[in-house]
Amino acid sequence: MNFNDTLTVTLTLFAVIDILGSIPIILSLKSKMGHIESEKATIVAGFLMIIFLFVGEQLLVLIGIDLDSFALAGALVIFLLALEMILNIELFKSDHNDTSGSIVPIAFPLIAGSGTLTTLISLRSTYSFNEIFISIILNLIFVYMILKSTGKIERLLGKGGINVLRRVFGIILLAIAIKLTKNHIF
Repeated sequence: MNFNDTLTVTLTLFAVIDILGSIPIILSLKSKMGHIESEKATIVAGFLMIIFLFVGEQLLVLIGIDLDSFALAGALVIFLLALEMILNIELFKSDHNDTSGSIVPIAFPLIAGSGTLTTLISLRSTYSFNEIFISIILNLIFVYMILKSTGKIERLLGKGGINVLRRVFGIILLAIAIKLTKNHIF
């Protein structure tokens, strides 16, 4: 296990999960529902990510997709997520009709959505299982802390600060998408 690789994977997942960029959505849900169950959302998202880390590759084999093709597809999804963040547009629509809030849309698809799950499989082609697993746990700890303190963060950063963070992580994601594409094409 390599510390630098673990850090890279952790930052990659951090950028894809984009919990800081999701604060406006979380605050909106909180105002509609009154309370977000931080523990429940974190545990469900973690469960989805870890299960997909274990069986995601086998699922791909079962349906006849090789890991390189999936990694390239993941790079494309990451690229599109980066464009969303940088250009402040919405390419991926999520269903906000569920009244539970903590599971749908916070745990899935906000935290453990298609971008995160695709990224996990893409990362498996380059990094070790242990590096990815530790990175998931570190990100879940951070997600939990953010979910618990969204009100404080909103007051601290303000709308402008949140928008800047979202765009910075968008640029990072764009670079990650390019790196993943280079690793699987050349």
